[in-house]
Amino acid sequence: MKTCFSLPQRFPRLWLLTLWLLLAGCSSNPATRPLPAADPIGQLLEIPQPAAPSARPKTSLDRMGYAVQVGAFAQLDNAVRFERMLNQRGIDAFYFRHESGLFKVRFGNHADYQSARQQAEKLCSQGLIDRFFIVIPESYSVARTTPNHQGAVREELVKTARRFIGVPYRWGGTDRTKGFDCSGLTMVCYRLNGLNLPRVSRNQFGAGRWVPRKDLAKGDLVFFATNGGRRVSHVGMYIGAGRFIHAPRTGKTVRIAKLSTPFFARTYMGGRSYL
Repeated sequence: MKTCFSLPQRFPRLWLLTLWLLLAGCSSNPATRPLPAADPIGQLLEIPQPAAPSARPKTSLDRMGYAVQVGAFAQLDNAVRFERMLNQRGIDAFYFRHESGLFKVRFGNHADYQSARQQAEKLCSQGLIDRFFIVIPESYSVARTTPNHQGAVREELVKTARRFIGVPYRWGGTDRTKGFDCSGLTMVCYRLNGLNLPRVSRNQFGAGRWVPRKDLAKGDLVFFATNGGRRVSHVGMYIGAGRFIHAPRTGKTVRIAKLSTPFFARTYMGGRSYL
């Protein structure tokens, strides 16, 4: 019986390896891979579907999902009280300064639209919130930017952080006795742009990719051991030209500082990038 092909006698193993690589290359053609299923809720709402995972920028942070946004407070204290009321009920909420100048509160990180709406409607039925707005993942700057134009995300991060300058940023965060947590500022800025940055500065330090000081870019985070030793205790957002935005401590306002300041130069622990 004749075969369809015969193996070379001198290099049978090499020939088989070459054939296997050719077949593997054909089977991994991106054009033949099935795309992820579309979100049926998003289709009903005519929400554009996210790009295939391979087209997303590579980052060490997860993307934010659907969230609920409530409130339009002219006074910071009212937003602070509302945020803490939700946190006391086990809801991971944070307040922020909107570009309109008003303070708003956002909470939730849901995989789909329906679960976010169910959470909001439940709180409505309990009388805890009134009107609400569902934030979709496609609205975040990180979702609107292609991998080759991540500078736009960095600019949005800095723009978001600048909105807090001059605000007595009483975050509360993980230390209720001091009523302030500098990492709350950086966390909020990243989450508002679609990246789920951890809440605590030490976890933020561990989640990022190390960046030499000379290579720091806008939107990177800079960390300090302000309590002595080598333990991270403070964080700010780099905005270029050797400067960063940070929330110093309770009673102080969010402001711009220089890395060259003797105190920060002495306590500097390193920079981290998440893009």
